[in-house]
Formats: sequence, structure tokens, C-alpha cells
Amino acid sequence: MFFILFVMHNPNLLDPLLEAWDAAGVQRATVMLSTGMRRLRLKGGLREDIPLMPSLNDFYEMAQTFSRTVFTTAEDESMIDKILEATQRVVGDLHNHETGILLVLPIVKAYGLEKRESQ
Repeated sequence: MFFILFVMHNPNLLDPLLEAWDAAGVQRATVMLSTGMRRLRLKGGLREDIPLMPSLNDFYEMAQTFSRTVFTTAEDESMIDKILEATQRVVGDLHNHETGILLVLPIVKAYGLEKRESQ
């Protein structure tokens, strides 16, 4: 079993990415807002410019500046290949700038992935 972590630089591509992963056979994934060290340094921190009485639009703009980190598991290497192909179809060649970073790590042990019916 493998852990797949993808940091996507363009948050506007999240829905197409999740649709492509779903079509590739991904049954579940978790999505988090994230940002990198470079963005923090360029922006001077985590949105210190939010006003004392922020509007919903202020928070929406903040969410659009963050990357999306998506992670899931894969049973075998054929699934990794499907996820990689689906990802690059949406964001482009991962060797290009501003597409993202995809990591594949072996899972030694996992707890809670398979749920049983409550008694």
C-alpha cells in the first residue's frame, strides 16, 4: 500500500483534479489548504492584511491564494500510475513550474482505513 500526496499550485484546478482521480478509481481523498515557504516570504506571512472586521470576501480571497494538498492511498503501483496520469492530464507535466509536487510513499502500517459496521 502507498500514500500519495499531491501539492497543487493552482487551486482553480481542484474540482477537475478530483473528477480525474475519481475516474481513475480513487475512492477517497482528503484536501487541505496549504502554502509554501516561498509564498509566505513573498506575502510577509499568513494574511496579516485581514481587517479587524473582515468580510466573507476577505476570507475567500485568502483561500484562493493557498495551494491545495490532496492525499489518498493506493493499493498497488498500477493505481499510482493511474493517479499520476490523471494528475498530469489536469495540471500538466509535473516537471514544469507551478504545476505541483506529487509524492508516493510506502505505508508500513495503516489503521482506520477499513471501517466495520458498528455493533
